[in-house]
Amino acid sequence: MKSLSATFPASNEEPNIRAVVENASRRPELVSVIVPVFNEADNLKELLPALFRSLEGLGLSHEVIVVDDGSIDQTGEIVRQLARPQLRLVQLRRNAGQTAALMAGIRFSKGDILVSMDGDLQNDPADIPQLLAKLDQGYDLVSGWRQNRQDAPLRRNLPSWVANRLISAVSGVHLHDYGCTLKAYRRQALQGVQLYGEMHRFIPIYAYWNGARVTEIPVTHHARRHGVSHYNLIRIPKVLLDLFVVVFLHRFGRRPMHVFGAVGLINIGIGVIAGGAALYYKLFRHESFIRTPLPLLFVMGFITGAMCFLMGLLAELLVRTYHESQNKATYTISYAEAEQAGNGLSSASERAAAQAFPRS
Repeated sequence: MKSLSATFPASNEEPNIRAVVENASRRPELVSVIVPVFNEADNLKELLPALFRSLEGLGLSHEVIVVDDGSIDQTGEIVRQLARPQLRLVQLRRNAGQTAALMAGIRFSKGDILVSMDGDLQNDPADIPQLLAKLDQGYDLVSGWRQNRQDAPLRRNLPSWVANRLISAVSGVHLHDYGCTLKAYRRQALQGVQLYGEMHRFIPIYAYWNGARVTEIPVTHHARRHGVSHYNLIRIPKVLLDLFVVVFLHRFGRRPMHVFGAVGLINIGIGVIAGGAALYYKLFRHESFIRTPLPLLFVMGFITGAMCFLMGLLAELLVRTYHESQNKATYTISYAEAEQAGNGLSSASERAAAQAFPRS
């Protein structure tokens, strides 16, 4: 993948649209904008024209992929009415959730640069140039930060603030706004990422753990004009549970024996202590084993510990079988020199890089 540095010179100044326009002809990459939607027919009538105006004004090679997540309104018909060569529609048979819709859009996209945004008019297409400019300063993922958020303070903003702080503390990736869908990615930063549940908000975490450079910039946030929000407080515990799964799999997914073995050792240790105490009472206090629960605790500790060890071994076998059957590397490559050809060496970073999302 070629660098965007020719288009946007790296600097400490805020990126500006003029720099993007003046150098757009020198940008070789295709930009794919992915818009997952559910019952957003009224909003798409305004969003898509504004989005294309923003992209066409920059002169970028682009495509817009609208993923209809099982809408029951006229979402699909509106997209067809606004048809143009750069607009693609992907319709899911049923409502699968925002994460699944976003993954479907990524699968069907062709661009080297991916931009995701909501279809409810709360994200502003005019912020896309700033995301791309920041991306060219050497970052692999740029996340939007809704500093002046136009949502209900108690129902949306406060729970979001708490969740963002918790996610940052647990993951080690410090962002102010994980819930903002407006993000720009290099395709390579998403290699190997498989999402489900409510895990789309954790994409920056996955990318960072895979070695990507992650940052955020302030973006505009508008109040919803049409329809109703599909978010509610029920999602908060789901997000927290997904966070636990993400962190657990990251830390122990490739070495399950570390967690099962640790639990096994703790149980065996409890069993040893209970057995020692039972012997002490028997030999020095002349207490019968029947009069205390210590012998039972001794047996249960050893049995539970042995079971944990066996589960850890089985998990290790499953992980090993998975990696060997999928020929899956446990590392990712950002750059490698090609074999010597003629009088010089040529770059082979794309050929050496680990497999990214397939393009349709």
